Amino acid sequence: MSDRAEIEILFFDDCPNYRDAIDLVRLLLAESHFDADLKLTLVEEPERARELRFLGSPTIRVNGRDVEPGADEREDYVLACRVYQTEHGPGGVPDPRWIVWGLEAVAA
Repeated sequence: MSDRAEIEILFFDDCPNYRDAIDLVRLLLAESHFDADLKLTLVEEPERARELRFLGSPTIRVNGRDVEPGADEREDYVLACRVYQTEHGPGGVPDPRWIVWGLEAVAA
C-alpha cells in the first residue's frame, strides 16, 4: 500500500465490545499487506460524542470515514454501545470486510 492509513477506534470505557474491536483490527492488519496506524480515542462526554460524530462504542473509522456502509449519513451521536447490523445478524463489532474495504479505498 502506498499511502499509510489511520484506523481510529472511538469508544467509552464501559463498552464491552471495544477490546474485541481492537483485537479485530490488529488481526486484520497482521494478516494483510495494509500499512496503518491505530489510534484509540476515548469518548467520555455527550458533548464530545456530538463533536466527534460518535455513533456509539466502538466506532471504527479508516482515514476519518466510518467503516459501516451508510453510517456517514447518520446523526444519532450518543454515549452508548453500538450495534452493527451485519449479514450474520446484530453484533458488537463491524463486519471485518467493511474494515478491509475502507483500507482498500485508501490504497486505491
